[in-house]
Amino acid sequence: MTVLTVHQTSRPTGFPTPEHFRFVESEIPAPSPGTALVENLYWSVDPYHREMMDGDFELNAPLEGRTLGRVVASREPALREGELIVHRKGWRTHSVVSPAEVRHLPRHEGLPLSAYLSVLGGTGLTAYVGLTRIARLREGEDLFVSAAAGGVGTATGRFARLLGAGRLIGSAGSPAKVRHLVEQVGYDTAFDYHDGPVADLLVKAAPHGIDVFVDNVGGEHLGAAIGALRDRGRVVRVGTVGQYNTPHAPQARFNHADVVEKSLRLEGFLVRDYADVQEELYEFAVPRLLDGTLALDETVLDGFDRIVEAFLLMLRGGNTGKILVRALP
Repeated sequence: MTVLTVHQTSRPTGFPTPEHFRFVESEIPAPSPGTALVENLYWSVDPYHREMMDGDFELNAPLEGRTLGRVVASREPALREGELIVHRKGWRTHSVVSPAEVRHLPRHEGLPLSAYLSVLGGTGLTAYVGLTRIARLREGEDLFVSAAAGGVGTATGRFARLLGAGRLIGSAGSPAKVRHLVEQVGYDTAFDYHDGPVADLLVKAAPHGIDVFVDNVGGEHLGAAIGALRDRGRVVRVGTVGQYNTPHAPQARFNHADVVEKSLRLEGFLVRDYADVQEELYEFAVPRLLDGTLALDETVLDGFDRIVEAFLLMLRGGNTGKILVRALP
């Protein structure tokens, strides 16, 4: 048996292509004392990977990412054979991990494993922290979300509805995604940002303004939202996916006086700083997943050999909800 690993071979300019990656085959490593060998079952591909390709990822070395796997050989009592864990040594079929590098997976009967990398994983935790810790969403407040049909955007919409939000407005990149947001996720209205200036589309969707903006895009969306925010409005900065592949795209333009005159607050965060909220997320989401009041939004591709395809598909907006790769049986 061998390990298949994905390496980045060069730095992209603009959108990456398959030529920026290669699959490397090697022998399965034996775990050393204090570690365990994990057979990976699900892989997450995320927008932040594109940003890391510009310099954070080492070339010609295994990439990293959130992964769910099963311990198959262990030389560490804290990592039992057969146990399911989540770790970040992904983009490979097998990984050697230590206890400090993993999160032990609780098993809630009736939930698919994929949920632990989507709505119960880093994606869902980002949405939950953004709403409860950064925005401090209050019942009845109106919310606007950019990239609303992605993993964080769909989780944000579903969580906000459960938390008692008022009107939910989303932007997405196609008519099909707009329909999904309104018909399936629970957004009150949504628009395709290709249909005109975002500021005009947002005014039409929210003529009386908004209280909170959850921003996954930056640029024109951020400028439009600041103009639409009411007094004491909040901006939750999750990411700037609109600029990852177009580094020279125009920066957000807005009336800076609005920030002072409307007492606005703009705050970004990294979800890794909120690991202590994970159990709270389970308490909030698991019962609702089990009783059907919370649904999963996932695009799943089968086969580790499709992980680069999944990543590039996500960057082009080809997914709805969280995109994952699943190992073949």
